[in-house]
Amino acid sequence: MTHSVLIVGAGPAGLALAIGLAKAGIAVTLVERQAEDELAKPAFDGREIALTHASIAALKRLGAWERIGADAIHPLAEARVFNGASPLALSFAPGRSGTRQLGSLVSNCDIRRALFAAASEFPSIELVSGISVARVATCENEARIWLDDGSDRAASLLVAADSRFSAIRGQLGISARMNRLGKSMLVGRVAIERDHGHVATEWFDHGQTLALLPLGEGQASAVVTLPDGQAQRLAGLDEDAMGAELTHRFARRFGEMRILTPLHLYPLITTYAHRFITQRSALVGDAAVGMHPVTAHGFNLGLTGTECLSRIVESALRRGLDPGHSNLLRRYQREHRAATWPLYTATNAIVGLYTDERRAGLLARQLSFRAARFAPARKAVSRMLMQGA
Repeated sequence: MTHSVLIVGAGPAGLALAIGLAKAGIAVTLVERQAEDELAKPAFDGREIALTHASIAALKRLGAWERIGADAIHPLAEARVFNGASPLALSFAPGRSGTRQLGSLVSNCDIRRALFAAASEFPSIELVSGISVARVATCENEARIWLDDGSDRAASLLVAADSRFSAIRGQLGISARMNRLGKSMLVGRVAIERDHGHVATEWFDHGQTLALLPLGEGQASAVVTLPDGQAQRLAGLDEDAMGAELTHRFARRFGEMRILTPLHLYPLITTYAHRFITQRSALVGDAAVGMHPVTAHGFNLGLTGTECLSRIVESALRRGLDPGHSNLLRRYQREHRAATWPLYTATNAIVGLYTDERRAGLLARQLSFRAARFAPARKAVSRMLMQGA
């Protein structure tokens, strides 16, 4: 029997999984509601992805890394975290790992473009774009989807890779923890006066969380997290007023800030699916785990999941097994949950602690910040940030 895989969602996770399966000789149908032109040339969306060494290695294996121009890759040498008005910083650096940087920063649109180009090289990947999935159903022998145009597709395994708001996850009857934080993130590129030194800065200020991600010379990505209403007000400012506002919010740490690209607004919602699998179906990427961006690990965990599922499916087919068999899917769920749940809960705990403005919360922030300055804690975080170095 010839086995195939259906993937719904051609974002980074869906594309990465499709390539991994195609490299193993597996036929893949990739369904995406966006038009093919939008997939081939994705628009800039403001997001810069902090790639770990493990993710860079994965992108190389997928044939995507070499498709990203050298001028689009920005080294991340160090990360510094500030708390409130304190001048003291937690510093996370590679240490003695043999590498000079924690990872690299690359725009989300450049990663998507490279993955789509790599996927386009495989005849075994059928792209069905510009159309939505109307209905899904699974049975003992197959998974099947019906598209808006009335056509249908069937495969041995169905994979949902259609974002943290996954419609396919819902149709499969899988619920998820969805935590709407009541805050939004504004993100875009700015020109700065002071050298960033390839250091990422995170500032848990009172009433706001700020980050500056180093890009090219004199350029950075500014990330501002505020309560929804304040974020929407800030998003409505013109470029000059926005630049002045950011300069003020960042307390002139980087001198005058000037807007280079429109700032994009993203409501902050974290998700964690109660299950990653059901009959002949699996979840990957944000459909499985939608991380808070504060630890910059959402994309990296998504790649970890696609590599895990791809490896399990490939191994099953080499042994003549059905890739949609429940035992194999349970193995994927065990491994991906073990890889994601500790970091998901730790990230949420950090966000809760460092955004608590109550008196007891502020005291706890100060105490934990001081404790984290000791070498063992810093080394543990650095290892997590570098992942695979």
